[in-house]
Amino acid sequence: MSTLQHIHALADFEAPARRRLPRQLFSYISNGADDESSLRANRAAFGRYAFVPRMLEGVARRSQQIELFGQTYQSPFGISPVGLAAMWCYRGDLVLAQAAQQLGIPAVMSGASLIPMEEVAVAAPGTWFQAYMPGEPARVEALIARIAQAGFKTLVVTVDLPVQVNPERYLKNGFSTPLRPSLRLAWDGLSHPRWLAGTFLKTLARHGMPHFENWRAERGAPILAARAERDFQARDHLDWTHLGVMRELWKGPLVVKGILRWQDAVKAQKLGVDGIIVSNHGGRQLDGAISPLRVLPEIVQAAPGLTVMMDSGIRRGSDVLKALALGARCVFNGRSFNYAATVAGPEGVRHAIQILRSEVQRNMALLGINQLDELDAALVRDQRRD
Repeated sequence: MSTLQHIHALADFEAPARRRLPRQLFSYISNGADDESSLRANRAAFGRYAFVPRMLEGVARRSQQIELFGQTYQSPFGISPVGLAAMWCYRGDLVLAQAAQQLGIPAVMSGASLIPMEEVAVAAPGTWFQAYMPGEPARVEALIARIAQAGFKTLVVTVDLPVQVNPERYLKNGFSTPLRPSLRLAWDGLSHPRWLAGTFLKTLARHGMPHFENWRAERGAPILAARAERDFQARDHLDWTHLGVMRELWKGPLVVKGILRWQDAVKAQKLGVDGIIVSNHGGRQLDGAISPLRVLPEIVQAAPGLTVMMDSGIRRGSDVLKALALGARCVFNGRSFNYAATVAGPEGVRHAIQILRSEVQRNMALLGINQLDELDAALVRDQRRD
């Protein structure tokens, strides 16, 4: 019996993904920073809001289509950038991007990916690319030139990582970047033969040792190495002037990911960015950072005309609709789609998309709406304020 027959919600992908992956790799997807308080709070934030549905509205003409930067998508959610996807699913970045394109949702390729961006841009031309700003102007210019030449149209710049975060839980589970050879790593690989044969050894045989292909304009370090060579230099000197340079260099839609303050949203808008993703990086960076859903309404109000999106904590179609009711144009999920790729490759990702799409479609009817632009704050209520 197919594994997917037992998967009816996005949360159902997590347990089989845990069984399939070595603990180091599962930890990278699953864990958050420090005590994981932000990770838990991201989910709890959705529980604070309750729907106030309308009745007898005639909901036979429902459509969940949206438009972002001139492109029409079939659902108001997409796939967040998650690095190293090719380590838990064979050709993972291609799997995620192609499934998203086939079913008409946005997908963002991570700058910490292990497949050259050029391959993904050819296989799934509508994919967005996510980058971290390099510290030197020449490297910024070279990276942007490469992204544009590859054919990407939308660039997402993540700005919430000026220094490296606390890798405490990763270290406890044996994860590092690059992965360092050890007896524990060898045993965890051997004790997960389906992953070892179907992903890692298959990749080695067909493509050689995976490298950080897109961290900068040039090829980066291998994923498995005795010494850390990946460019982890602190970017603590970066400021808004550097983003302004990127705005001048990048000619297509520019999105800033990692905004949590309305004041920063206003600054980004004044610099000419086209959109922002309100995000605390899925609870992976600053533990204790506020949940994006809690600040979403004030950011939307402060930056009218800016395309405001959100990630962190999305697991259900009801979560999608709550975020849209509070002002988001689109939301993103990373963990669930990467678990789905781990469990069943392209079929798993398509199944995950269809689950979330079905939940959105059903809940639109139960809310009494036909179009997503009917969603507003009147359809949700913060229960803690009652």
